[in-house]
Amino acid sequence: MNTETKINDTRKAELLSTPVEHIDIRSFDARPIVDAMKKMSFTSRDTGRAAEMYNQMLADKDCSVILVIAGSTSAGGCMDLYAELVRNNMVDAIVATGATIVDMDFFEGLGHTHYQAREIPDDDTLRSLYIDRIYDTYIDEVALQNVDHTVFEIAEGLAPKPYSSRAFIREMGKYLVDYGKKDNSLVKLAYEHDVPIFCPAFTDSSAGFGLVKHQVDSMKAGKPYLTIDSIADFRELTDIKIKAGVTGLLMIGGGVPKNFVQDTVVCAEILGHEVDVHKYAIQITVADVRDGACSSSTLQEAASWGKVSTAMEQMVYAEATSVMPLIASDAYHRGHWKDRAVRAFARMFDA
Repeated sequence: MNTETKINDTRKAELLSTPVEHIDIRSFDARPIVDAMKKMSFTSRDTGRAAEMYNQMLADKDCSVILVIAGSTSAGGCMDLYAELVRNNMVDAIVATGATIVDMDFFEGLGHTHYQAREIPDDDTLRSLYIDRIYDTYIDEVALQNVDHTVFEIAEGLAPKPYSSRAFIREMGKYLVDYGKKDNSLVKLAYEHDVPIFCPAFTDSSAGFGLVKHQVDSMKAGKPYLTIDSIADFRELTDIKIKAGVTGLLMIGGGVPKNFVQDTVVCAEILGHEVDVHKYAIQITVADVRDGACSSSTLQEAASWGKVSTAMEQMVYAEATSVMPLIASDAYHRGHWKDRAVRAFARMFDA
């Protein structure tokens, strides 16, 4: 090992020395502070209303809850929070970005770690050290490449046919049951609890690299290969909406996952089914409505498209890692989840 390599290894170790510790919503009771925030104004009152609405979803015996995640809150400390929602029957289906599911949760499920960026040198230096940055969070690029290769291995072991992202992510959960290094993985727990996960832009993640390699290698060998069927995603999630009837959305961020889940109402109608709009809807976002098309449409705007009800909607303009721990802990400790029926929607698609 030359001197430059030793220096780089030392520098990389220094930067990747403080792991992100994911918050445990069971370890503190947020009910008193949420109750106090309901009596305040601005974002505090909005957060209190959102918490109250989430509890209403959980207490509504007819309501199926869909968790929608965009952005990087999983890497930023909310990963175990989302896992606990699945573990305790507080969500019934999930729609998320590929990064949330693959680059963050599956990544840690394989035994890798996200790190706090206690100092941020220039990003060219980070690149030379194979460190990827998400704001003030670091990822070891070498570890992330292990995710690419693992997805490739999973694909190589499956029958060469079209799969919805839900079906492929279920195989990823099965893989973690056998080979994973972390019990509190959203992907693993969703597999074990029959909670389907959809990623409408699945290949916009480390899964994409692994699946491209699988496809290219198969083509070179003259063999068939699997594909991800995004239309099947839309159909399957719409099937869940049709079966569920009453639905509530707990949305972190916006973008494709938000539009995808909201569009199931319209899709069901096009297929000839009479379905209600999503009865409850919460969105936590920092997007400003003034930027128009940049994931910033309000829930009231979505009502004009026939997707959600304006009677039970709450926008919370906040960075999600600052309010989701309060909302989730409040709901966990109020305990409405203890009396909920298990939906197990993933079983709908078992052959």
